Amino acid sequence: MSRIGNKLITVPAGVTVEVADGNEVTVKGPKGTLTRKFSDLMDIEVSENEVKVKRPNDAKHTKQLHGTTRALLHNMIEGVANGFTRELELVGIGYRTAVKNGKLSMNVGYSHPVDMEIEEGLEVTCPSATTIKVEGIDKQQVGQFAALVRAVRKPEPYKGKGIRYKGENVRRKEGKTAGKK
Repeated sequence: MSRIGNKLITVPAGVTVEVADGNEVTVKGPKGTLTRKFSDLMDIEVSENEVKVKRPNDAKHTKQLHGTTRALLHNMIEGVANGFTRELELVGIGYRTAVKNGKLSMNVGYSHPVDMEIEEGLEVTCPSATTIKVEGIDKQQVGQFAALVRAVRKPEPYKGKGIRYKGENVRRKEGKTAGKK
């Protein structure tokens, strides 16, 4: 039995959920609108202030879809109500970042600055020269863009330099001189 799939999703005030034919769900809220097509196997029921996802049988595939559908639907509702945020930190001497003309420009130890185009639907800001803040209503889009930014210069284990998520713990290694006596 799917524990996640059986949970009810409460719809906050100011958010509307509509299910069209073919299980296409549209969620509208104060931050924006998200639309997603779900599997026809799932039955999505919308009442006044809650949404319930039901499955037709207990086959393994439908059990897997049940929990996934509920989680994606919950993230859509959460996104249009509150939005999602991912913060990154640049650690290293001379590492800095700025937003210029719709592009995120980073100096992270390469011979050239790395420029990344900011996707539509995302808001990227730099509160300081070593901090990047990615905000948006789509959790998947926010996480994917943050992962692409982090992949430009992953934190290395010897000095800890690189781009990391805020609060991320980077495991450090000892250098070569540590073993000599």
